[in-house]
Amino acid sequence: MRIFRCSHVIYCALLLACASASFSAQHGGKVASRPLDPAAAPNVPVLDEAKALQLSQSVLNRPVGDFTLLDRSEKPVRLADYRGKPLLVSFIYTGCFEVCPTTTRNLQKAVTQTVAVIGTDRFNVVSIGFNQPFDSPAAMKAFAKQNGIVFPNWEFLSPAPAIVDDLTKSFGFSYAPTPAGFDHIVQVTLVDANGVIYRQIYGEALIVEQLVKPLKELVTGAPVSQTDAIADLLDRVRILCSVYDPKTGQYRVSYGIVFEIAGFLTFLIFIVWYLAKELRLRNRKNPGV
Repeated sequence: MRIFRCSHVIYCALLLACASASFSAQHGGKVASRPLDPAAAPNVPVLDEAKALQLSQSVLNRPVGDFTLLDRSEKPVRLADYRGKPLLVSFIYTGCFEVCPTTTRNLQKAVTQTVAVIGTDRFNVVSIGFNQPFDSPAAMKAFAKQNGIVFPNWEFLSPAPAIVDDLTKSFGFSYAPTPAGFDHIVQVTLVDANGVIYRQIYGEALIVEQLVKPLKELVTGAPVSQTDAIADLLDRVRILCSVYDPKTGQYRVSYGIVFEIAGFLTFLIFIVWYLAKELRLRNRKNPGV
């Protein structure tokens, strides 16, 4: 028990050291997918981006409903089954020939590098087909294969037509049918381990920084494993101290942060030693106090 408590103290110290080297990235991109140019087709209904963003942001910090969908093997899957780990959710339709494949491939690239930093066992990804009944399990399976998605923590799900409206509203996802497909918001929703929406990530050109930073926040802030606490804590420190290298476009462990941690721990140990020494001297001079 003392070792476990000590591990928590060291972990908090490491979090403080790494916090000084943390960073944030801002990224602006295309928020809505428009298969038809509104100027070329003025009579075609289009998505109101302002209202779509308002709905998307309104679901932040709200729990996701426990919907049941079908996976690529036509087996029922409850969204509640994904609780316990962060979850990335994207909405697609398999009849899309440009934005959805592009967004999925960009998400794949970001997930590939995120897995390298965090690991496949730390989070899950699901892509949900909202164009029912056409986005069937067979269609979703073909879409995943066509886009080369092979991650064990990434599933493609098909909801029943009757729950699509409630499901999409639960995630703040908006779409409007057009003669050329769907006008829809382009977003990836990050759900925390308790099933609460933590962040919305927008745009086609998804980059790894947009995923890793919030996932690191969720992973390092989750309860520590009771069975292998030391290994879990060390892995979280490795994750937290991974930094993005814009030259390579990849994450790496920053040795500068490692040296900062070493210096911080040395300073912390010195302070504890000094206080203990002063306390012993005081007790010797005033044994009755």
